[in-house]
Amino acid sequence: MTGNVSFTLARLAEELGARLVGDPDLLISGLATLQEADPQHLAFLSNSQYRKFLANTRAGAVLLTESDADGFAGNALIVADPYLSYARLSHHFDPKPRALAGIHPAAVVAEDAVVDPTASIGPGAVIESGAHIAAHTSIGAQCVVGARSQIGEGGWLAARVTVYHDVVIGERVVIQSGAVIGSEGFGFANNAGQWQKIAQIGGVRIGNDVEIGANTTIDRGAVADTLIGDGVKLDNQIQIAHNVHIGDHTAMAACVGISGSTHIGKHCMIAGGVGMVGHIEVCDNVFVSGMTMVTRSITEPGAYSSGTAMQPAAEWRKSAARIRQLDTLAKRVQQLEKQLQVVTQGTQDSSKS
Repeated sequence: MTGNVSFTLARLAEELGARLVGDPDLLISGLATLQEADPQHLAFLSNSQYRKFLANTRAGAVLLTESDADGFAGNALIVADPYLSYARLSHHFDPKPRALAGIHPAAVVAEDAVVDPTASIGPGAVIESGAHIAAHTSIGAQCVVGARSQIGEGGWLAARVTVYHDVVIGERVVIQSGAVIGSEGFGFANNAGQWQKIAQIGGVRIGNDVEIGANTTIDRGAVADTLIGDGVKLDNQIQIAHNVHIGDHTAMAACVGISGSTHIGKHCMIAGGVGMVGHIEVCDNVFVSGMTMVTRSITEPGAYSSGTAMQPAAEWRKSAARIRQLDTLAKRVQQLEKQLQVVTQGTQDSSKS
């Protein structure tokens, strides 16, 4: 990506604390991959499988580790973690439009709502009674911020985000389009075969520096609040049910489903498509691989998986057939063990006599 701004390589090196190799006055006006970069671009190498592209890259400079820089003839910024350095510099070249402070004439803002003068309220947005929008927060077009909800300083809501009533969102929170925060949890009591709805009277509390992906849903609590800790990162199309607690700096990939009242610790990584049953606890520093079904609490840090890895369809069908036979095979093994025990005992008795 090339933008309208440029930085000298020396300036970028100073910002990163990097060791500069090459021309300090080279102007960088964008970021790109090794394969697609042009001379005005800064590229990066963070995955060994892309090392084959380094020798022939057209990039003006490359973010490299000391080991990868050995033998590279071009301009380079030498850093400990090229991917992290790329992440930090990416914001300099972000073309995302910056909203202007003020309330758009087409927005609807309740008389008793509080909107900081430095905040931006986009066209068609609705800010309901008693809501608070803090300084330097951007509320995109057609967003809804429900009654008494609070959006902290420096937040950014893309177009068409819905925040229900009594939701508290911290500072610098990013919420992508289509996300729904504070919807009613799936709570019903069975009465002679019919379902009696349970009022969801809790709220949602979201910490600072959280990011919530497109079309992700976070349900409000049935009684107490649903809690999302500081620094949590949620991908697109995730379902967080009522009364779930997610600890600080936990990250979840797309299509994860968390059932009600599950507590997830800090610094966990939940890969795509994972499902968790309700009323369980997951301790800190847990990694759950993709498509795993978590059916019980996890009390020890580490990596967890379930299901089977991909294989050719014909082999999978054979494996599936064998899985269906496991119960019968287990019973046969138990019978054989009992028979073996009888034979062994008889042999021992004979030797003694």
